[in-house]
Amino acid sequence: MAPFLPPRQKKSEKNRFFFKNALKFSILIALTALFWGAKAHWGFWAHKRINRLAVFRLPVEMQVFYKKYIDYLSENAVNPDKRRYAVVGEAERHFIDLDVYGDSAFKVLPKHWKAAVQKIGEDSLRKHGIVPWHVQIAAAQLTAAFREKNTFRILRISADLGHYIADAHVPLHTTRNYNGQFTGQDGIHGFWESRLPELFAEDYDMWLGPAIYRKDIGHDIWKAVESSHSAMDSVLLFEKQLTDGFKVDKKYSFELRNNVLIRMHSREFSEKYHRVLAGQVERRMRASVQMVGDIWYTCWVDAGQPDLGQLANAEPRHLEQNTEAAEPQNWLQRLLHVRPESDN
Repeated sequence: MAPFLPPRQKKSEKNRFFFKNALKFSILIALTALFWGAKAHWGFWAHKRINRLAVFRLPVEMQVFYKKYIDYLSENAVNPDKRRYAVVGEAERHFIDLDVYGDSAFKVLPKHWKAAVQKIGEDSLRKHGIVPWHVQIAAAQLTAAFREKNTFRILRISADLGHYIADAHVPLHTTRNYNGQFTGQDGIHGFWESRLPELFAEDYDMWLGPAIYRKDIGHDIWKAVESSHSAMDSVLLFEKQLTDGFKVDKKYSFELRNNVLIRMHSREFSEKYHRVLAGQVERRMRASVQMVGDIWYTCWVDAGQPDLGQLANAEPRHLEQNTEAAEPQNWLQRLLHVRPESDN
């Protein structure tokens, strides 16, 4: 039998219950707004641009389709980042912590997923990131979508694949110290990946030749990751050296973004850092555009070069729901347990 509570005590209990849950709800809303407010405008610019530029490297037979949907491919290049905290298994597709495996990581790690799982175990692999393996998996999915002539899967997978390939070309996506948190350089991830491209990419030479066929996607994506990792030390070292000679009030400035005043690396500091990197950001971005176009093209060739002109005539409609959306966990739990992307 429930204990008897006087009316006043019952009312007090109800009030406490209401305010407790209202507080939880308010915190959740605030965290959601903070997350989407940051992510909607940080780190997205380069991903959209890479997918867009990759379209122009495709042969005419593919451009008839890809150009028609170029806005979709650009805008949805950021979907994987939006899913990081909502879909189980998404977060680990964006990075690989090579330093976890020691100096001989590239010798130790099998280059194909099944062999890697047999040697190391799936849970351990996912804990430390799987981007080079997932690019191969997504490429196989895109080839299958081309064979099926499934317009909506082709577009969705193409947009996602472009994102993962671009992530594999970011040096800080290859280390546990992905945001400088172990070296007192917090925020360097977004600085390199977002601030520098937004300021300087308009002057980059991004006109590349036509897409080429990649005989071994697995080999090539691992070479891209290796190149990224070899640049990682410079990313951290040069920023550290530059910071040592800068006053804090000169290193940072405030800019208005969506009516919110944001603390950012100053234009002066950004220009000097960009200069000492000697074209590194431009080279990684160019390599991203090149590989995205090449792998889209390779998947189409491997599928038998289906006539995409017929698919381009399909009436636009909502894309199918991502089947991974059936696996969401509690958003707040994911926020607390998933390795965060940089605040970029």
